[in-house]
Amino acid sequence: MWPFNKRISLVDSGIFLGFTDWHSHLLPGVDDGVQTMDETLQVLAKYEQLGILEVWLTPHIMEDMPNTTADLKARFRELQATYHGHINLYLSAENMLDHLFEERLKNNDLLPLGKDGNHLLVETSYFNPPIGLNNILLRIKSKGYIPVLAHPERYNYMDKDKYRELIGLGVKFQANIPSLVNAYGSLPYKKLEWLLHEDMIELWGTDTHHSNTFSRIIKERVLKHCFAKELKNKNV
Repeated sequence: MWPFNKRISLVDSGIFLGFTDWHSHLLPGVDDGVQTMDETLQVLAKYEQLGILEVWLTPHIMEDMPNTTADLKARFRELQATYHGHINLYLSAENMLDHLFEERLKNNDLLPLGKDGNHLLVETSYFNPPIGLNNILLRIKSKGYIPVLAHPERYNYMDKDKYRELIGLGVKFQANIPSLVNAYGSLPYKKLEWLLHEDMIELWGTDTHHSNTFSRIIKERVLKHCFAKELKNKNV
């Protein structure tokens, strides 16, 4: 149990011991995340100090950042050749549900999440869903993948009924650790509080984009008792 009856920083909470980070932007120079190999190595060194064991690198793939599978795999090989620490690194992607994704899904040109290769990390705009969101999710399932919705607490348009509907469709939810410390404002925090109460969160990620931001976030204090349960990743 976390001692949430008192305020405690994330870095001192023990949440990261043995942790798998299911969502990060640490593959250097491919999206709006970490830009250099040196910064990636700095973040991974901090991760090692915290006790993180596994990291999934999930660069954006969207129409504005049309990363190709081949290019991402090549950059990942460069990172593997450079990083000599003990964290296990894996490559996946955070897929925006747009026209590019529909094309990649049709062509089976995807970077799945999870060691079994049967999950896909997906996102939408924070403000509006794509047209036919549920149908897109069902098409993902028809291809043999389980959709994992990144940071559900951050979508302004989603309410409790929509969360329940998505869970009913077989979608899994991945929450962001920074939401625990109000990093995105009060609304995502309140939504996450409810999602945790309903036991809807299955996976956790840092969504780290920059070394400085991550270092600042982990020093923030957890706000209240509502996160008194242990926050554990479920199996993927």
